[in-house]
This record gives sequence, structure tokens and C-alpha cells, in this order.
Amino acid sequence: MIFLDAAATTPVRREVLEAMWPYLTGEFGNPSSHHSLGDAAARALAGARSATAEALGCRPGEVIFTSGGTEADNLAVKGLALARRAADPRLDRVVISAVEHPAVEESARYLERVHGFAVDVVPVDCYGRVTGEALAAVLRPETAVVSIMYANNEVGTVQPVAMLAELARAQGIPFHTDAVQAAGWLPLDTAALGIDALSLSGHKLGAPKGNGALFVRSRTRLEPVIHGGGQERGRRSGTENVAGAVALATALTLARGSQHELAAPIAALRDDFIRMVLAGVPGAFLTGHPTERLPSVASFCFPGTSGESVLLELERQGVVCSSGSACAAGSDQPSPVLRAMGIDAEVAQTAVRFSFDSTITAAELREAAAAVRSAVGSVKSLGQAT
Repeated sequence: MIFLDAAATTPVRREVLEAMWPYLTGEFGNPSSHHSLGDAAARALAGARSATAEALGCRPGEVIFTSGGTEADNLAVKGLALARRAADPRLDRVVISAVEHPAVEESARYLERVHGFAVDVVPVDCYGRVTGEALAAVLRPETAVVSIMYANNEVGTVQPVAMLAELARAQGIPFHTDAVQAAGWLPLDTAALGIDALSLSGHKLGAPKGNGALFVRSRTRLEPVIHGGGQERGRRSGTENVAGAVALATALTLARGSQHELAAPIAALRDDFIRMVLAGVPGAFLTGHPTERLPSVASFCFPGTSGESVLLELERQGVVCSSGSACAAGSDQPSPVLRAMGIDAEVAQTAVRFSFDSTITAAELREAAAAVRSAVGSVKSLGQAT
């Protein structure tokens, strides 16, 4: 099997499993307990927080551990917006892009539906990018928060986050970015990016599912969305997942250490794969930005086919990939991301996304490209026969 669905999840790295194992076995204490087992857990949690902060270029106190990227996005969008409006009732608007992950979009719609916020959606260009002009056009004195993802999970387009955050900062508006897909491939220095909040998910980095983190800049108001015992400095209640925090910190540290040496060669393999697919499949076209994209993602539309049929045929040939976001699996609706980029609904349903981690080889991608050519040809032939 050739696994080309790393944007959905990645296998757990051995180093990560070894780092977290003690906190799943002998060192099982609750970090809030005042005895030796609890103290050991608290030290491990503090170490994980410091390592995560180092990877993000921030202070340990600015890191909040969560159950994953979805919770981190919810806490950022809801927490920042509600806290800002509590301080100033006039701040009742939320800005998101047209290509956000459902965790961000649905958080904004919740604020609209339940709390009376207005949601301003920034359009994207045909590559899925937000321009400075487009963002500036929707910013208002009443804007409570801006949330624009760092890199898109379906097409891989990278947003000019630092420039967009500067526009928001000039008007005193907090800026959050969903960096779940960017982590491990793009710089995460929060100071250089100029952002106020950033979301991460461990299972995109070689950690198990069920752990994540949210960076929130010091002195930024944040309303909790989970209430209880006041853990994480009162910002996210619930007994901390010590093993998960250790796993996330380890995976993030490993990814940061290899990022510079791996990104360029993986991007070169990606570009070769794109060329082979486009050369071998008449009518196919790449979605997303041709150059400002993640090194690890290549997404195509294959007009005249069904994306789901192509997926099934590819899996039969030993290639595992997806038709887009794993969070939308099973939906019969065309991708909102592709529609926002101006792609026709019928064509959008022919999309297939290929995403890989740093272990991918040129030989595997050559084999996958040949399988794509064969699979698309088979699906088209079947369609013509019926």
C-alpha cells in the first residue's frame, strides 16, 4: 500500500510513542494531585509546555493543551470573540475566509446563531488565496476577531499570514490562524508571523489522535468554552492529557528539527508527481496555488469522472488517498473550498487529494502516478460504457 493521505492523519512516530509511554503506564498521575505521582506528571506537563513553546517561539504560559485541532479552533474563535465583546459590546463581528476548516467555520456560525454575531467571509482568488485587499475590505471597527488558516487542508495553498495579520493588528483586531496542516512544513514562529493565536493538532505530526494545542498571546482576552476545575490557567478545564502533551511536544520538536532539510526535497518530489499526473491524464488540472503550497499536498480535478470512483479504483491498485477533507467524508456535496475558488460544482466532485509525509519516495510517487493514469482511464471507460 502507498499511503497518500497524510493530510488526514499520520502514523505515530516511534520516538513519540517511546516518549509518551511512561505516562501511559507507571507515571500515570494526575498533574493536579499533590503527591509524588502527581508531581511527576506535573513536571512532564511543564516540560511538554516548554518544548511546545520553544517550537512556537513563545512563552510556556502562552500554550494551552487541548484535545486536538478542532477544540483549539473552537477555543480560539469563540473564546476571543466572546471575550472581546464582553469588554466592548460593540465588537460583534467575526471574519473568516471562504476556505476555512469546518472547525473554524462552524465556530463562527455558532457565534452567529447563538450569540448574535455577524460573520464576514473573505473571498479567495482562483488559487484559494486571501489577498490583502480582500481582507481590508471586510475589516470594520466592530470586528472582534479574524481567523484565516495558514495552509489549506484540501488544496495545500499557503496564505500570506504575516501580511494579513499585520492588517488586522493595525486596527487592533486579534488574528488567529489554524496551523494544523502547516505544522512540520512551514515556520511557526508566532512573533515573526505577528499572530495572536495559533492552533495545532498532534496527529498530523506523528503523534496519536486526541491531542493538540492553542497558542494565545499574553494579555489577550480569552473566554473559556469548557468549564470545570480551572486547569490550563483557567482557560481550558479538564484533567490534562499528560501523555498526549508529551507526544505533541515530541512530534513538534522532531518536525521542527527536520523541517529545513526535508521541505525542499519533498516539494521537488511533489512537483515531479504533479508533472507526471498532468502529463498522463488528459484534461486533469491542479487545484490550489502552483507555487505557494505545502510541500506535501497535490490535489487535482479529473473532469469526466467521479472522484469517489477514482478513489475506489486507486485503492484497488494499492494507493490510498482522499477526495478532500477527511472531516467531510461521506458528503455528497461538492467541496466548499473548490466552489469558493470558482470551480464548477460538477467538476469539484471529481477532486482527488494526494498528501504524504517525509517518508515518501520517488519510486512510490512514480508508481502512484501510473496508478492515477490507469484509474482515471478505467473510470472514464466505465462511464462511457454505461
